[in-house]
Amino acid sequence: MGSPYQNASALPSHGMVRAGEPVFEEAAMLRDRHWGRAISYSRKVFIPLTTYCRNECGYCTFVKRPGHPGAKYLTPDEVLEIARGGERLGCKEALFSLGERPERRYQEARDALARLGHATTVDYLVASCKLVLDHTSLIPHVNAGTLTEDEIARLREVSGSMGMMLETVSRRLTKPGMAHHACPDKAPALRLRTIEAAGRLGVPFTTGILIGIGETWDERIDSLEAINAIHQRYGNVQEVIVQNFRAKPGTPMSGCQEPSHEDMMRTLAAARLVLDPSISLQAPPNLDDRFEDYIACGINDWGGVSPLTVDHINPERAWPALDELARRTAAMGYRLVERLTVYPAFLNAPDVPLAASLARLAGADGLARDQILN
Repeated sequence: MGSPYQNASALPSHGMVRAGEPVFEEAAMLRDRHWGRAISYSRKVFIPLTTYCRNECGYCTFVKRPGHPGAKYLTPDEVLEIARGGERLGCKEALFSLGERPERRYQEARDALARLGHATTVDYLVASCKLVLDHTSLIPHVNAGTLTEDEIARLREVSGSMGMMLETVSRRLTKPGMAHHACPDKAPALRLRTIEAAGRLGVPFTTGILIGIGETWDERIDSLEAINAIHQRYGNVQEVIVQNFRAKPGTPMSGCQEPSHEDMMRTLAAARLVLDPSISLQAPPNLDDRFEDYIACGINDWGGVSPLTVDHINPERAWPALDELARRTAAMGYRLVERLTVYPAFLNAPDVPLAASLARLAGADGLARDQILN
């Protein structure tokens, strides 16, 4: 594609980014040039389809093993109850999040799926997305982890977009004692393969990195470059999340050091300069008390924020109220706008998944037709 930057000589060299030097002003300038003075968010409900998972990440409290009272699959009635509750509050995105392939490890998961009439978790996910589409106006966004190309093709028919955090390309973190040991689905090659398969099928995709789990600065940049390389080939990465690790009691990494506010800011600015400027850069506002500072680092999106459901991945960190999010965004000189799960630039692409349903929710600018900030 050539250089994505205008006046590229005025921006820091890649060596400065590799060295971890602060590049906040340059990152913010690039964001303003491409995204203007608006910071977006998606009004969503979080549907945790199952808390079973075959992986054992060292920082996770979402996953529940068999025998735990929270280990379950949601029933179809529960899925619809959450979706309809969100619809009443003006939500437009149904974020399906779930553990990866638990039926390959646990008989309890296989039994639960059988009672629901399905053989695999992906089968049940497809059916649940269709249920939401048939009975609400919400558009599913699927965050199901690693998937085959055939599975992506099936899910593409019932979701507007998909996502999976790459987290890191470091194979070192899969070794004993590291964050991704005993996590077969966290092998970097498998996760990159999923993003590439989504690219071949033209699926608008969200991915990102998780910082503070034992990776080096170079490994963070390697991860961002790997994401960007896929986008250069397929053009399907609509947003990248930079998420900071939060230590949780009861996990193997409960005593690990969390990334500092400054480290998060430095990583965000580096991400804005490494990534093609057409890729939205997102940081979660509920994981840092001074989240508005991220705007100065080049972000243009706050991600999904729910007026109904908690962040099931980080339940101890409440979403900011939307009027508070709007106020703190405005204090930095930007306006808060509501988008759909598919970004405006992707709405007019050929063969967009659920194009008709998305068109009913989109205004002329491709953002959400009915914007609600409370």
